[in-house]
Amino acid sequence: MWNYEKRLEYPINIKRTDAKMAKAIITQFGGPDGETGAAMRYLSQRFAMPYRPVMGVLTDIGTEELNHMEMICTIVHQLTRNLTVEQIKEQGFADYYVDHTTGIYPIAASGTPWSADTIQSVGDPITDLMEDMAAEQKARTTYDNILRLVKDDPDVTDAIRFLRKREIIHFQRFGESLRIVQDHLDSRNFYAFNPAFDKACKDTGNNSRNCGCGRNMKR
Repeated sequence: MWNYEKRLEYPINIKRTDAKMAKAIITQFGGPDGETGAAMRYLSQRFAMPYRPVMGVLTDIGTEELNHMEMICTIVHQLTRNLTVEQIKEQGFADYYVDHTTGIYPIAASGTPWSADTIQSVGDPITDLMEDMAAEQKARTTYDNILRLVKDDPDVTDAIRFLRKREIIHFQRFGESLRIVQDHLDSRNFYAFNPAFDKACKDTGNNSRNCGCGRNMKR
């Protein structure tokens, strides 16, 4: 399935240590709107997607998010790899250090570990794609917040800006995917049935008792 090319999508070469900055940026590895959640969300949703072009988009973006995870981890590693014990104490890194030293662990800036509870995969194309679009906007907002905090270090901000741009592009691609799904459906039924599950449902003449569209319900 994969051809793994051993390079980052965007080069990262940070020349200084900054544990405070690392604690903020690590949220895009293990936070509720970070890259780990994005990758797991999209690569899980792809299996129930009934339309192959949209399945391809979920696969493409999901695997790209794995590279974005690698980029965030690289940034955090480079910001913390040469910390002294004094810097760890002074820069508020002791609480992380005592559990993980300077290893990379999926955690939010708030200190909460990553959890699958932050993502969803419901097997409904419209529901999943709407979540995906919201996820990309939330990630973009998080990058905006990070940029406000780290604006004085171009070694970091250049990579963060690149990641922010990718969130915008992903949002657009998911919007296009939503249109593909809607083009397969009668406009009256965008939210009336699940085309990934209610497979017997038709635009007209439906006689399936298992359909969720509600047309066979007595009124």
